[in-house]
Amino acid sequence: MARFEVPEVDYTRYTNRQLAAVPLAVLAVALVVIGGMFVATGAPVDPGIDFTGGTQLRVAVDAPSGQAQEQIRAAFSATPDTIQSVQGSDIYIVTFEKSDVSATQLEQQAQQAGFTVQSTENVSAGFGQQTQWLALGGVVVAFLGMSVLVFGMFRSFVPSIAVVVSAFSDIVIPVALMNLLGIELTLGTVAALLMLIGYSVDSDILLNNHVLRRSGDFYESTHRAMRTGVTMTLTSLAAMAVMAVAATLLGIGLLSSIGIILVFGLAADLMNTYMLNLSLLRWYKFEGVAR
Repeated sequence: MARFEVPEVDYTRYTNRQLAAVPLAVLAVALVVIGGMFVATGAPVDPGIDFTGGTQLRVAVDAPSGQAQEQIRAAFSATPDTIQSVQGSDIYIVTFEKSDVSATQLEQQAQQAGFTVQSTENVSAGFGQQTQWLALGGVVVAFLGMSVLVFGMFRSFVPSIAVVVSAFSDIVIPVALMNLLGIELTLGTVAALLMLIGYSVDSDILLNNHVLRRSGDFYESTHRAMRTGVTMTLTSLAAMAVMAVAATLLGIGLLSSIGIILVFGLAADLMNTYMLNLSLLRWYKFEGVAR
């Protein structure tokens, strides 16, 4: 049976500034992307129908793909925001965000055009805004709770802030990529961001525990942590990549978005844990207050 071995990195070849430079530069670019989105739209990421309110129809259209989309656009008095085909079927998911036309009218217009309406989902603007605040509040509370837990575990500023900064970057980078890839913020993608907090804290605490609380040389402890942490993260990343590809081929948009966010988030976690977090830990061990 093939066995995956994590190579031992010679960290002595790099200074702490060199290790931290790349993840900090990526974080800075991500913050610029999010800031630009906020200036342009008033939101750090484009919210989906779960948060803006609107109507989503699943309709069956008996026509080739290109003609079907033209027929769908012509059938409604309001312009659809998105038209997504379900792979391997004649079903299309038609989304209207902040539409002045009621869900009942849209359903009637679809039926008049000869479409078979399979389901209708309607979210009011007020309920969507309330859901948005609850979801974002959940992310903030989860992040703050994680920070308190980390400071309680290590009771030292530098190791604790290393975990918090790494986790923060693991969230910010995927959010910036959501803007670049056109992925909307929905309840599903919020769940993916919450999962990333857990993944990030897990790998960072594993590294800090091996370096600060177990016997052995700094670099020996680092490699022991990497053997477990890198294997764990790459396994999860591969599983999420398979899910993203399969969901894309099957036309399952939500699972595809969740998979893409987790793939980029886990890749960012590898970079932040074993470059940014490690550089702060090494400074703390050899040059900081732990000297």
